[in-house]
Amino acid sequence: MLTARRESLPLHSGSDLQDAWRRVCRRLRAELGEEVFNSWFGRLELEAIETGLAHLSVPTRFLKSWIQAHYADRLRRALADEFADVTGVALTLRSSARAAAPRPALRIAETEPARVDRPRTIAEAVQPPTLAPAPAREAPREFQSDALGGSPLDRRMTFANFLVGRSNQLAHAAAQRVATHQPGQPLLYNPLYIHASVGLGKTHLVQAVAHAAADSGRRVTYLTAEKFMYGFVAALKAQNTIAFKEKLRAIDVLVIDDAQFLQGKSIQHEFGHTLNALIDAGRQVVVAADRAPADLESLEERVRSRLAGGLCVDMTALDEPLRVKILESRIAAARIIQNDFTASSAVVAYVARAIQTNGRDLDGAVNRLLAHATLSGEPLTVETAEAAIRDLVRTREPRKVRIEDIQKLVATHYSVSRADILSSRRTANVVRPRQIAMYLAKVLTLRSLPEIGRRFGGRDHTTVLHAVRKIEGLSATDTGLSEELELLKRMLTD
Repeated sequence: MLTARRESLPLHSGSDLQDAWRRVCRRLRAELGEEVFNSWFGRLELEAIETGLAHLSVPTRFLKSWIQAHYADRLRRALADEFADVTGVALTLRSSARAAAPRPALRIAETEPARVDRPRTIAEAVQPPTLAPAPAREAPREFQSDALGGSPLDRRMTFANFLVGRSNQLAHAAAQRVATHQPGQPLLYNPLYIHASVGLGKTHLVQAVAHAAADSGRRVTYLTAEKFMYGFVAALKAQNTIAFKEKLRAIDVLVIDDAQFLQGKSIQHEFGHTLNALIDAGRQVVVAADRAPADLESLEERVRSRLAGGLCVDMTALDEPLRVKILESRIAAARIIQNDFTASSAVVAYVARAIQTNGRDLDGAVNRLLAHATLSGEPLTVETAEAAIRDLVRTREPRKVRIEDIQKLVATHYSVSRADILSSRRTANVVRPRQIAMYLAKVLTLRSLPEIGRRFGGRDHTTVLHAVRKIEGLSATDTGLSEELELLKRMLTD
């Protein structure tokens, strides 16, 4: 390992340049570890050093943005230790780096800060800063939006902008593994199924996969459930469903968002066939929804089973440290728009404790704090913050009740099995618990009678209606049954 700073060389010799670059790589590998170096620096190449600027190239935009966001300053320091006159770094895509002279896309300088365009909104400011004027954005590779009615990707939703905490760490790691898959390697998580409630970042994560996979040269299609349905119906009307299927199954990565909205028997059949065709052909499928596959009652059993056959990852509610990180990120972005906007650690801690719902409410809280600070002119304290976000602070929402939970609780309470409740047995000790479970499913969930019937062994909706009316009539006259029902309701909702 080098201990002395080397003087800058003219570097007219290609061998001298590469020897020096190998020493820099050894230094980075020793500092960062073998795994990190291989993941992010293994395909980085030094092209030239001109007037104090080190020109390097990478094969993908994803690597370029990741190095820019996480390792730019460390890379500049490592190069400066080897070359005395290096004060900045320029990163370019390799395809363009070898076709023409390197064009600075990333500039890191110690002496003169580069121009940063002022964002117009907090959402724009959340992006990693562009430290030099970037070249015109290239069209995404192989998104096939026109042919398939693909959904547009938000350029802000990348891995570089995704904040990681205990609640989403596993999902983030799995998504990165899928996004950085190398040709010839086996697909470990296929399909990758990510589910979470509203505002917890599942759309951000699957769009980050789409961005990164496209940057690596893979053919990617990102579709919301609505766009998939629209595309299939449009193909039916135009009588070109074969072309629709061929285009969809010729891709490398299919990303489906909001799968809970897939409706219609023929559409579900086509979606199931598409899943089977892509997975069997070794193509990657990534799906996001607001619940686990088993809870997607509107989907056919075959589709739910196929989705459950891969890796299913739950993104849980944002933990407090992650809420603090999100707030600090949004406040820093707001400060770019309003230079004098500040929020003390006490205010951030209060908001993080008060708002436990989702990231969108945290965004709303920062907007309210910014408005209060800029419009009222009063200092931002915990008391003023409490007043500013009062409408966002919600009482604890009642627990979401699932039909499976009802069936399990009723079966335990009446000493029968869940299989008995779902069976066709008509003995008295099974019929009454079954009717009570159907009644509770109607009262405590938003499921329709046909959906409830299907979840109770494929029964007709009239059977469910009869059970509901039966239990309502009995509970009106039987005090003991009425008390049992209230007890079961409390146990399910508390």
